[in-house]
Amino acid sequence: MDKELKALAEYVSSALPGAVLASDIRLGELACRIKRESLLDFLRFLRDDSKCRFNVLCDICGVDYPDRPQRFDVVYNLLSLPLNQRIRLKLETDEEQPVPSATALYSSAGWWEREAWDLFGIFFSDHPDLRRILTDYGFDGHPLRKDFPLTGFVELRYDEDQKRVVYEPVRLKQEFRSFDFISPWEGMDKILPGDEKASAAEDPATKQAASGTGSTA
Repeated sequence: MDKELKALAEYVSSALPGAVLASDIRLGELACRIKRESLLDFLRFLRDDSKCRFNVLCDICGVDYPDRPQRFDVVYNLLSLPLNQRIRLKLETDEEQPVPSATALYSSAGWWEREAWDLFGIFFSDHPDLRRILTDYGFDGHPLRKDFPLTGFVELRYDEDQKRVVYEPVRLKQEFRSFDFISPWEGMDKILPGDEKASAAEDPATKQAASGTGSTA
């Protein structure tokens, strides 16, 4: 299998010179990192060429690396049913530079690209209907970005008086606390509230006073 995938990697690289930046075979699948501007030519070749015939676009997803100038990876997973092969394409982009939409080549790309836009903010040029698909239309931000707050910005509830769902700013019930998870059985060396009672109980005079058995003058 690896020999066939290696031959496929060499074939697509030679057919589209300069489009493939790197290729890797892992777990029985070929992954190619390609130039963003070569995406549509690359997808069209993989779909139509008789030695490729990748006629199913299984998935498009995003990956966020916020420390990189090109912070997003866009990943395309394709399947060749006639040849029983898979290939994964990866390209880089950022919040400003759009990725060409693949909807003209694969109809399934429509919803996948809407999901990537909704959750990551990756823009796809020439998409016929690029709008949110999983969050509400008034949602603020893109929830799968690494810099999106875990609490979100708003919370929703059903308002019985207004008979509709309303949005409200997130209100935390208590201030953030840093918990100490060290077990006392593993060498806790701090004085915890209530420890003074145990120290007093170990004092013989305190024990006698507590039990009422001490001598009286």
